[in-house]
Amino acid sequence: MRLNRRSLLAAAALLAVLGAPDAVRAADDPAVAPIQRLYAKFEEALKNGAGDLKSRLAIVGDTLAETFDTPAMVRTAVGPKWKSFKPEQQDALTETFGKYFVTLYANRLSQAAGGKFEVKPQSETRGPNRVVSTRVSNKDGDESDVDYVVNANNRVQDVLLNGNVSEVASMRASFADPLKGGAEGLLKFMRERTDGMLAAKVSPRE
Repeated sequence: MRLNRRSLLAAAALLAVLGAPDAVRAADDPAVAPIQRLYAKFEEALKNGAGDLKSRLAIVGDTLAETFDTPAMVRTAVGPKWKSFKPEQQDALTETFGKYFVTLYANRLSQAAGGKFEVKPQSETRGPNRVVSTRVSNKDGDESDVDYVVNANNRVQDVLLNGNVSEVASMRASFADPLKGGAEGLLKFMRERTDGMLAAKVSPRE
C-alpha cells in the first residue's frame, strides 16, 4: 500500500508525539502545577504594583500556606532540638512558623514588582524529591534562579536560590541564637519578626 504525502506527515506527527513522552508528561507534571499556581498569585498581587504587605497577604497567603510544607520546614530548621520539645511546644512552633513564613514571603514579594516569573515546564528528580526550576526577574531586569524542592505530596519543603542557597538552612542559622532560649525563645523571635513586618510602613528587605 502506497502512502501519500498527507499520510506520511500524519504518521510522522504521531511518531513525534509517541517518541517524546517527556514533553507529554511536562504538561501534567504534578510537581510543577503548585509552583505555577503560586506564581499566578504572585503576578495577581503585583498587577498594580507592590501595594502594601497586608494587601499582598490577602491575595497570596492561602496559596503560600497550601504550597509549602511548613510543618516539615520548621522541624528541619529547628534541627535536633525539635525532639526535646513537648508536643504543645511543637504545635505552637508549627503554627507560629506558618504565619512567620507566609508573612516573610509576602513581604519579599515586593522586590519582584514589575518583573517576571518563569517556570520550567518539567521537574527533575533529586533523591526522593522533585526540583522545579524557575527564574525570577525584577523591574530592572536582574534575574535569579529559584528552585523549589517538592516532596512526594507535591508540597515545597525547601527553596534553593541560584542552585545552592537553601532557605531552610538559612533559617536554621537565624534560629540558632533564639533557640538558646528554648522553644519560647524561638516563638518570641518569630512573633516579633512577623509583627515587625506587618507594622512596617515600607516592607523591609529580608
